Amino acid sequence: MAYERFDTPAAAPSRWGQYWKLMRADRPIGTLLLLWPTWWALWLAAGGQPPLWTLLVFSAGVWLTRSAGCVINDYADRWLDPHVKRTKDRPLASGRVSGREALVLFAVLMLVAFALVLTLNALTIGLSFVGIFLAASYPYLKRYTHLPQVYLGMAFGWGIPMAFAAVQGEVPLIGWLLYAANILWSTAYDTWYAMVDRDDDLKMGSHSTAILFGELDLVIQGILFALFLGAMGLVGLRAGLGTAYWLSLGVAAVLIAYQFLLCRKRERDPCFKAFLHNNWVGATLFAGIAAALAFH
Repeated sequence: MAYERFDTPAAAPSRWGQYWKLMRADRPIGTLLLLWPTWWALWLAAGGQPPLWTLLVFSAGVWLTRSAGCVINDYADRWLDPHVKRTKDRPLASGRVSGREALVLFAVLMLVAFALVLTLNALTIGLSFVGIFLAASYPYLKRYTHLPQVYLGMAFGWGIPMAFAAVQGEVPLIGWLLYAANILWSTAYDTWYAMVDRDDDLKMGSHSTAILFGELDLVIQGILFALFLGAMGLVGLRAGLGTAYWLSLGVAAVLIAYQFLLCRKRERDPCFKAFLHNNWVGATLFAGIAAALAFH
């Protein structure tokens, strides 16, 4: 096939473009949703702006691991994506990138991320192995359980204990509390995402929280988001954060309420918009944490 050629200059941009799309580098929302909790943790662990190298390692690591996660997710879903309206044109689903190429790309991205982690302390390096396992195994959960969104939260949030380990040399209780809060948040926003694909997933026998929750989806979403806000309130109390943080938590609650307004009819496009909207929730809470620590 023509797309498997590497020997002409004209083919190279198309090939690299497909890799770029496979990594979802053209869609930064996933990186941002992973970045904000990591920055929450770094700022809380350092009591303000963290050391520059640590910040650079974690910020680059977020991009690399999210890209790797997208690659392995599409590799695991190559049986499903061709049958889903939203994903049928992805590079692996359409055959423009082979499964072998995807695995090589995943390995390269994870190795570069691991090389960055090697510049940090031993505890952070040890925790990174758990992160690798979570990232590599997450995509297969949707075949066997209705809770892949919970597992996504575990994988997406693993940068939180790693951040505390890198800055403080340990993971205190507040680190695990923040990790639990992020699992609740990730489960909730990824359920919006799963509601977009619910009809297609049902036809193909895939699983998700959106399918599990059924007609109670909006009620359970309300519970998840309320628990998330409550957990973030406990984080603020334990960290002794001031007015700026509590204002940001209030704004985040309003932003979340708007998501329910969008999704009240459970339509595809509004549910996807609600998923994307969580970027502003993460950014708002980061601004509150950074401001509260700066003026402590």
